[in-house]
Amino acid sequence: MPYYRVVGEVPRKRHVQFRRPDGGLYAEELMGEEGFSSDSSLLYHRYLPTAIIKAESVTSPTDSRLEPNLPLSPRHFRTQDLKSAGDLVSGRMLLGGNGDVRLSYATSDQPSELYRNSMGDECVYIQSGRVRFESTYGVIEAGEGDYIVIPTGTIHRWVPDGQVNVLAIEAAGHIRPPKRYLSQYGQFLEHAPYCERDLRTPAEPFTVEGEEVPVVVRTRGGLTRLVYRNHPFDVVGWDGYLYPYAFNISDFEPIVKKTHAPPPVHQTFEGPGFVVCSFMPRPLDFHPEAVPIPYNHHNVDSDEFMFYVGGDYSARKGSGIDVGSISLHPAGFTHGPQPGAVEAIIEAGAKDTSEMAVMVDTFRPLDLGQGALSCEDPGYAWTWAR
Repeated sequence: MPYYRVVGEVPRKRHVQFRRPDGGLYAEELMGEEGFSSDSSLLYHRYLPTAIIKAESVTSPTDSRLEPNLPLSPRHFRTQDLKSAGDLVSGRMLLGGNGDVRLSYATSDQPSELYRNSMGDECVYIQSGRVRFESTYGVIEAGEGDYIVIPTGTIHRWVPDGQVNVLAIEAAGHIRPPKRYLSQYGQFLEHAPYCERDLRTPAEPFTVEGEEVPVVVRTRGGLTRLVYRNHPFDVVGWDGYLYPYAFNISDFEPIVKKTHAPPPVHQTFEGPGFVVCSFMPRPLDFHPEAVPIPYNHHNVDSDEFMFYVGGDYSARKGSGIDVGSISLHPAGFTHGPQPGAVEAIIEAGAKDTSEMAVMVDTFRPLDLGQGALSCEDPGYAWTWAR
């Protein structure tokens, strides 16, 4: 994260004695990235964060099989047809993935177990509903349009308030704001489409009493359920640059040009081998002879995964794309507006667009998950030839 935060009680210096009211020492825990060479936070626990009393292997509740996109085709998946069984972690239905990222969809009204993803950061987009995100760092109240970015190794759980639908982006490394938006010291620059004021973080410690508390841990070896002697939500204070935060897509400030701007102007986050972009309502291109709609383009180095979350999609009229749809346009395929869309939008004289979408571009081929294949529109690939 680009700026320092302190929540709750912390001692004046790092790694010095910090005592509880009863005279005992708080247990210090360093959460740090890249082997003590990158961002970190220090957390102060009432109990030892190392005290586990049981460990058992867990069978994955979801189908993690991936298949190559063969024969090579553009795809359309209808997430509105998916029915999840489980919570916002155990009920994730795998849509696509590769060695860098896994993309899943979940819909649930059930609280999740305590969960720790030790394989990489997560970015969870809330498509609809409201949910309470609880973690060792504190609580974030989240709702429609929020991205929740969760650092690797954060113990957390999801507590929905009714039905919640999410897109889960699970990285094999760390998810951060694009480097070009930041100064050499990590401050958001003036040209960035969002800044520190738009980010919401835990505001106070969140403690829970409990003993023999299970936590599901994901590692590269699979899933394990560790049972902690005391509840891990026992942190009285923390400080540092590493913590979960929320950013609402409506706070993204679109960048526009006289003629059509390419997707990098919509970039919101970057991860290892992929980027996340936010398409928001905005003025259309204003050159007198502009074609205010995307041109045909060929992603020679990336696969484009587009989740349509709101508004009107004039460029895709006639394709079957609607709110809740996901399109996958792979490298090796040229894609663009549907037939007639360019002429129609010019004749209409449209000045703005209401489209909203979350896009993930991957720089290695995206294989297909069973969740996506179960809700595919088989006629989509031929819609440009109608």
